[in-house]
Amino acid sequence: MKLQVHSIHFDADSKLIDFIQKRLDKLETFYDRLVDGEVFLRLNNEGIENKTVEIKLNVPGSHLFAKEQARTFEAATDLASEALKTQLKKFKNKVKESRV
Repeated sequence: MKLQVHSIHFDADSKLIDFIQKRLDKLETFYDRLVDGEVFLRLNNEGIENKTVEIKLNVPGSHLFAKEQARTFEAATDLASEALKTQLKKFKNKVKESRV
């Protein structure tokens, strides 16, 4: 899947970007018609869980979105990808039901 990663007010290293790409590529096993996606990485100034990941996925006819905060970008990516997995399953069932 084509993915754009935007790191806001810092430069993300290639290891982090590769991790995000691999994690989100796994979502294609649940719905194989993903068009593309955008990921926004933000550092917040307050609290321990100061890393925010926002993921927007484009699927035919709709957009899916998840936003999560955690201590690390990897943990936030895991949480957001789990939320998107749930959304993808619901979306896939909705598409199936509309065809019947």
